[in-house]
Amino acid sequence: MSSRLAPARRRQAVVLGALVVAALVALVAWVGLRAVLGGPSVDQGTPGPVVAVTGYGGRVAALDPLVQRLRDQGRDVVVLQPAGGGTGDLRDEAARLATLVEETRERTGAASVDLVGYSAGGVVVRLYVRDGSGADVVRRVVTLGSPHHHGTDVAELAVEAAGTCPTACEQLVPDSDLLRELNAGDETPEGPQWATVRSDADRVVTPTGSAALEGARNVLVQDLCPGAEVQHDDLPADTRVGRVLDGALGAGPVVAPEPGC
Repeated sequence: MSSRLAPARRRQAVVLGALVVAALVALVAWVGLRAVLGGPSVDQGTPGPVVAVTGYGGRVAALDPLVQRLRDQGRDVVVLQPAGGGTGDLRDEAARLATLVEETRERTGAASVDLVGYSAGGVVVRLYVRDGSGADVVRRVVTLGSPHHHGTDVAELAVEAAGTCPTACEQLVPDSDLLRELNAGDETPEGPQWATVRSDADRVVTPTGSAALEGARNVLVQDLCPGAEVQHDDLPADTRVGRVLDGALGAGPVVAPEPGC
């Protein structure tokens, strides 16, 4: 049939056919690469170890109730030990988180990990997933009272009072360069499934909506228990927050718990 086409039409058909073949080859190569790297193909039904990241100031003990709850359920849990008192560059903490994740996977033989970020730790987790290799090896992400959008007025007040504050503090000032860059584009990159927890009684991360992410399962504590006075420091130990973790870190889909105090 091609012999009946004019020479120009035959050349056009040959070029079009070559482009189609090249596109198919590229697609097959990409699918194979994703199968090797992980990413969206991470097995969502197989929970691995949990890596937790604490907030500004690096008070690891604040996560003790959360860590104990998960260990009582048989989960392997490690906490990122903050460098420099937990007030340094959050990007550096994200790089350290990447190292800990790989060490944890090597130690346990797990294909993936789940991440829990409390307060500024949630920002560290997002930096790792977006800019590091996290999208390829993280199954679930849960952030608790994290200043994703607006930052925190506490950091702004610190700068106004002293003229400056530690690097992480400046990065959490409302409309900081880091927060603008982090929130540009997809807030929940493909790979892990995402959940956030926030409380209307939080006086550190305000407004409350700053702790939610587009594309995540966003849970407000007061939707579970109206009138609950769960402040920022209370989040890791609160039983309602624990129920959110149960619904987010299990083998099934990420779900919000039923209301109840």
